[in-house]
Amino acid sequence: MKKREKVTIYDISKKLNISAATVSRALNDNPKISKKTKELVAKTAAEMNYKQNRLALALKKGRTNNVGIIVPYIDRSFFSSVIRGIEEELTPHGYHVIIAQSHEEVANEMEQINALLNTQIDGIFMSVSKTTQSADHIQKVLDEKVPLVFFDRKIEVKGVSSVVLDDFKGGFMATSHLIQEGCKRIAHLSGDVNLEIYRNRYEGYKAALKEHKIPFNPSYVLQTSSKIESGAQAVEDLWQLEEKPDAIFAAGDYAALGAIQELKNRKINIPQEVSVVGFSNEPFTKYLESPMTSVDQTPHLMGKIAAQVFLEQVNESQNYSIEKKVVLDPELFVRDSSNRTTLNLQNAAI
Repeated sequence: MKKREKVTIYDISKKLNISAATVSRALNDNPKISKKTKELVAKTAAEMNYKQNRLALALKKGRTNNVGIIVPYIDRSFFSSVIRGIEEELTPHGYHVIIAQSHEEVANEMEQINALLNTQIDGIFMSVSKTTQSADHIQKVLDEKVPLVFFDRKIEVKGVSSVVLDDFKGGFMATSHLIQEGCKRIAHLSGDVNLEIYRNRYEGYKAALKEHKIPFNPSYVLQTSSKIESGAQAVEDLWQLEEKPDAIFAAGDYAALGAIQELKNRKINIPQEVSVVGFSNEPFTKYLESPMTSVDQTPHLMGKIAAQVFLEQVNESQNYSIEKKVVLDPELFVRDSSNRTTLNLQNAAI
């Protein structure tokens, strides 16, 4: 079967008996071309199934209206909610998003950055991997004068804007809540402290203990991954101690879920004997048999604000070097896994 030849502007110009230059200007909405001619060219182009070369058009305009979003994983509710926020804010401005995953490997992150830059991307949003220690590969984005916005996870790079949560405050709120519920021996499942977000949650935990004059016990701090199995293993390790914790603050909801499951396997009552608080407010937290208290990271809002920061940057007369630091307030959602006060009141009323 003979391959159908691609229709060009010369074919349209021949059919309409006008110059190819006029066809090109009409298709690109040049103000020098009359409305009548534009409509005629557009109608003829559609009839002839003409397809514009979008890449060539983008290069000519100096923009592609595509932005890249690099996340550690796409299958986490937090990151998908951030992406949704970015999309909702940018779509009315004609932008499309390209999503890439690092899988927590800096080598993948570097590869994705290079791939996005090769597509003439208009901007990059990024949450860095846990193995990202240096900014060498990120500097390439700045050298190409491509706007870059960090969200959630970041490293300090001069000239790069960021939208993050006040993780210190979130850790402080979660720990203070447990103390107010009467807990004294609070364990912390800290997450990977190579990442600033987990270090800040850990520092917030320690600050709350100090403010309430509760001694810090290093035996109660375990570094875990963001996995259910890791949270379960942490409980096994903690229950080897002579003095068991009466509360657990996990820096991630999946570790907290694993802790809850293991506590239940051991027939330990939640929250009467051990209270549990997570971090991220994943959708599953409210649907558990005993809904989980968790710190909300406002991911949808984070995405929308990151997009607003990007738009402000590209609208500043191509001044890519503006730097904006946005820190969002966390919110604690108190549920059954830690709410001893409400439980005690209910029992007293029976």
